[in-house]
Amino acid sequence: MSASRRILGIDPGSRITGYGVIDARAKLGYVASGCIRTGNGSFAERLGVIYRSICELIEEHQPQALAIEEVFLARNVDSALKLGQARGVAIAAGVAHGLSVHEYAATKVKRAVVGTGRAGKDQVQHMVRMLLDLPASPQADAADALAIAICHVNTSGLDLK
Repeated sequence: MSASRRILGIDPGSRITGYGVIDARAKLGYVASGCIRTGNGSFAERLGVIYRSICELIEEHQPQALAIEEVFLARNVDSALKLGQARGVAIAAGVAHGLSVHEYAATKVKRAVVGTGRAGKDQVQHMVRMLLDLPASPQADAADALAIAICHVNTSGLDLK
């Protein structure tokens, strides 16, 4: 992949973690997307599912970078801590595989993809569909992960010639 760069975007969550893989070249290219559903095990077991699943995605798709959403301040401290731990295992999986890791605020992702930091999920899904020339809008968590990867491409100064 000399003239392109593969990016793995992650929208972390303790129950559902969205992922999206794109190729960055003169035109963005869709590779894969979906959701990691952690099931009903203990919290530690769910974190293990996230870690192993992201390792499998990295091994399958061979990205060069991982882009992930930053933690936002939540009203519920317990939810914020769980989200932080889910982010941590996702980042650890990327680092363990030698990926560069890049973090983006949700408002920056929305601004990079939709043009406004206050865009709704439906607007993000629509723009991801248009930017990647997809036949249908991806599921919301997967669309968010693809948007994070697109944000990385749009803001990182990658040379895509």
